[in-house]
Amino acid sequence: MCEIFAGQDPASYAYVARSVRLAGHATSIRLEAAFWDILDEIAQHQGLTTPRFLSTLYDEVMELRGGIANFSSLLRVACVLHLRRPELMADLAQAALDQAALEAAE
Repeated sequence: MCEIFAGQDPASYAYVARSVRLAGHATSIRLEAAFWDILDEIAQHQGLTTPRFLSTLYDEVMELRGGIANFSSLLRVACVLHLRRPELMADLAQAALDQAALEAAE
């Protein structure tokens, strides 16, 4: 039963650190490689680079919640939401495209 989990490539769960700028401050985020792959996919669907997506997400959470206790955990859960709710992600991607079209028309 657990063979699919036990037999996965160790590279998929190896930590990978990426440097990003959040709220004007350079920082490093360590996540498992598989989560970075998902975040890259989410960012692409949003029409953003991964660093820009992370910065935007950080800013939106700060505005909404006033703080973030553990941004790495938030990113992992965002990946889970992306995998569990693909229709929601498609709606968000379409909204981002619509917004970009509106801004381009102005």
